[in-house]
Amino acid sequence: MAMDHAAAEADHLAAERAAARFDVEAMKVAWAGSRHAVDVADRMARLVASDPVFRKDNRTMLSRKDLFKDTLRKAAHAWKRIVELRLTEEEAGLLRQYVDQPGYVDLHWGMFVPAIKGQGTEEQQKKWLPLAYKFQIIGCYAQTELGHGSNVQGLETTATFDPKTDEFVIHSPTLTSSKWWPGGLGKASTHAIVYARLITEGKDYGIHGFIVQLRSLEDHSPLPGVTLGDIGGKFGSGAYNSMDNGVLRFDHVRIPRDQMLMRLSQVTREGKYVHSDVPKQLLYGTMVYVRQSIVADASKALSRAVCIAVRYSAIRKQFGSQDGGPETQVLNYRTQQSRLFPLLASAYAFRFVGDWLKWLYTDVTQKLEAKDYSTLQEAHACTAGLKAVTTSATADAIEECRKLCGGHGYLNSSGLPELFAVYVPACTYEGDNVVLLLQVARILMKTVSQLTSRKQPVGTMAYMGNVQHLMQSKCAVKTAEDWLNPAFIQEAFEARALRMAVNCAQNIGQVANQEEGFYERSPDLLEAAVAHIQLIIVTKFIEKVQQDIPGHGVKEQLQNLCNVYALYILHKHLGDFLATGCITPKQGALANEQLGKLYTQVRPNAVALVDAFNYTDHFLGSVLGRYDGNVYPALYEEAWKDPLNETVVPEGYHEYLRPLLKQQLKLSRL
Repeated sequence: MAMDHAAAEADHLAAERAAARFDVEAMKVAWAGSRHAVDVADRMARLVASDPVFRKDNRTMLSRKDLFKDTLRKAAHAWKRIVELRLTEEEAGLLRQYVDQPGYVDLHWGMFVPAIKGQGTEEQQKKWLPLAYKFQIIGCYAQTELGHGSNVQGLETTATFDPKTDEFVIHSPTLTSSKWWPGGLGKASTHAIVYARLITEGKDYGIHGFIVQLRSLEDHSPLPGVTLGDIGGKFGSGAYNSMDNGVLRFDHVRIPRDQMLMRLSQVTREGKYVHSDVPKQLLYGTMVYVRQSIVADASKALSRAVCIAVRYSAIRKQFGSQDGGPETQVLNYRTQQSRLFPLLASAYAFRFVGDWLKWLYTDVTQKLEAKDYSTLQEAHACTAGLKAVTTSATADAIEECRKLCGGHGYLNSSGLPELFAVYVPACTYEGDNVVLLLQVARILMKTVSQLTSRKQPVGTMAYMGNVQHLMQSKCAVKTAEDWLNPAFIQEAFEARALRMAVNCAQNIGQVANQEEGFYERSPDLLEAAVAHIQLIIVTKFIEKVQQDIPGHGVKEQLQNLCNVYALYILHKHLGDFLATGCITPKQGALANEQLGKLYTQVRPNAVALVDAFNYTDHFLGSVLGRYDGNVYPALYEEAWKDPLNETVVPEGYHEYLRPLLKQQLKLSRL
C-alpha cells in the first residue's frame, strides 16, 4: 500500500511537466547560453554520473581521513579521464564541476595558475605554466594569515632580499603571520604563491607575490624551514571538509630572486626596487575574472537548492483533504510559493548577471591592453558588489530551501545541509561581503561628489548622471498591471539607488571629518551599495528578456521570473522605496498584489523551469530532488545505508545499554 502511495506521488512530476506552457529544451539553451553549451554540459554530467569512482552518496558518512583520500582519488581519476579522452579546456572544467567535491585542484586552476598568468613575466610563465598544466607541480594561493584576511596590507610574512646570495628570505616573524586557510595547502600542494612584505635595502615596499616550493617533488615531505599542515575540520558533514585548508610557517626559507612575480615590479641583482612598464591596473583583470566565476557559482548553487525544493514541494502533500480525498500539494500553498518562487527567479537573475560579467571581463581586458582605464573603478564596484550580494543571497536561499522541505530537508540525504555547508564560506572568501560593499559605497560617494562636474558616470553608474530627474521623479504606476512595465520598474530602482546614495553623501558632508562621517554612516552606506547592486541585477534581467529569445513560451516565462525578482526585491526593501519617496504606500500595495498574480502564472511551470537547469540526479545529490519523483522509497532505502544500521544491536549495548536496562550499573561509593 505504501509503495502504491509513493508511486502515485511520483506521478505528480510527470503531470507537472505535461502542464508546462513552454519549450523546456529551448529554456535549457536560454539558461546555458547556447545549444553547444547544453550539449557539452550534458555530456560531461553523464560521464561523471556513470563512473563509479565519482560516487558521492556516502560522502557525509566518511571520516575526515577517508574523505580526503577519496578526494585525492577522484582528482587523480578526473585528470586521467581528461587526458585519456583529450578533453578541451571547457570540457575539463565542466567535468571537474560535476565531480562536485572541493579539493586542491580548485585552487590550482582557480588561483595559482591565474596568478602566474596575471603577475608573472613572459619568462616566468614559460617556466611555471607548463609544469602546472601537466600537474608536475600542484599550486595554491597563500595570502590569508591567521591575523589578517580582508586587510591585505596588514599581512606580516616578510620576503627580505639578500644581495649577497641573490635570494629572498621568506620568514614568518609572528604566530599571527602564519598563512591560514589556503585550500590545497594542508596536504596536497607542492608550491604556493606566497604573499609577503617585500623588503630590500632596509625599506618595506608592501605586499608582493612569490613562487615558493613547499614540499619535495620526490617524497612530498616539507622542505627545510617549512612547517605546514591542515587547520582542522570545518562546518558540516562532508561538505568543505574534503578540502585541505592549511597552515604554513616559514623559518628563513631562501628562494631565488627570479621567483618573485615580476610582471609589475622587480628587484634588480643589486637590490634596487623598480616598477616595470606594465601598469598595475592589469591586476584588475584577474580580480574581475575571479569574481565573475564566484557569481556564476552562486547561480549554480542556488539553482541546485531551488531544483530540490521545487520538485519535492510538488511531490509532498499535507492537509487540505476533503471527505477522504487527496491532500494538497505543498507547492499549491501560497505561503510556499511566496517563499520559493522568488528564489527560483533569483537563480535565473544571478545566472544572467553572471553571463554579463563574463562579457565585462572581456571588455575590461581589452581596454586594459589598450591602456584605457576609464571604466576600471566602475568595473571594480560592480564585481565586488555582485560578489557580495549574490553570495549572501544564495547562502540564505539554500537554508530557506532546506526549511521549505520540512523535516526531511534536515537529512543529509536531502543534499541541502551539505550544499549549505559547502557554499556558505563564499560569503567570506575572496573578500568579506561587508568589506566589499563598503568599497562599493566609497565609489558611489566619489561618483555622487562628481555629479556637479562635467565628468559623467559610466557603465552601470550611468543612471546617476540623470540626477535631476531621478531626485524629483514620481512613480507613474496606477494599477497592479502597471508594475509589469519594465520602464516603471527600472525608474523606481534607479531612483531608490540614487536617492539613497545622495542621502548618504549629504549626511557624511555634515561631518567635519569625512572618514569619521563614512564610519558613522557605514550601515546606511551598506544599504545604499546593496540598492545599487540590486539595480544592476534587475537591469541585466530586463535586458536579457528584451532580447530575441527563441522557443515557444520561453520569453514569457523569463518575463514572469524577471518581474517576480524585481517586485520581490521591491517588497522586501519596501522601506527604502517609501522612505526615499520613490513610490507611495498605495503603489507598494499594488506591487505586492501583482506579485501574487505572478506566482499564479509561475506555478504550472515551476517543475519545468527547474528541469531547464538540466542537472543529473548524481550532481543534485538529493533523494528529495530526484527527477523521477520517487522520493519516499529512496528515503527509506537511503536510511538503511547508514553505518549505524550495519548491526541490529548497536555497538556499546553490552557495555552501556544492557547494564542500564538490567539495573546492573556499578555505582561508586562516595
